[in-house]
Amino acid sequence: MVIEINKDIDRYQESVALGLSAKQLVFSIASIVVGGGLVLLLYRYIGLTGAAYVAIPCVAPIALGGFYSYNGMGFYEYMGRKFHFMFGNKALTYVSTEGAQAIMEFETEFAFAEKAKGIKCFTKKINKSKEEVKSVNKGSREDFEEMKKKTKKIAIACMGVIVATIAGIAAYKYMH
Repeated sequence: MVIEINKDIDRYQESVALGLSAKQLVFSIASIVVGGGLVLLLYRYIGLTGAAYVAIPCVAPIALGGFYSYNGMGFYEYMGRKFHFMFGNKALTYVSTEGAQAIMEFETEFAFAEKAKGIKCFTKKINKSKEEVKSVNKGSREDFEEMKKKTKKIAIACMGVIVATIAGIAAYKYMH
């Protein structure tokens, strides 16, 4: 008697039908129902090709919900975390706890120790104050916020282009 056992036990999935797990089967059926429904509803207005182009972006997230997995996370959990990190996180900035005075004292002690050994020492003067460090950190924060706003504008523009394309297809079909 030969029983095949998957070598990676964590990746084992029990097949319910057609080699699909229960989750994959449910999401497959849901994506077929949604896609088919959209194509049937839109076929009369924008034709088969246009209806398929509209249905694909609606069906893809549903199908990915059943099949996509990354580091043990499902598609919806992964995308939720990705959007959280894109828009929900604030930028972490580092502000030095050492002041310019403490750094200067350290450098003078180091220079004195080097001179005592007879080694020539080259020291650099630290001219940055806490206000300058904060202004640099504030600038990086402003750059991050600006990039965040730009990303949101691009996403809204893409949605507008998709809506305009659908409206154009519908108008074209209505005219002809």
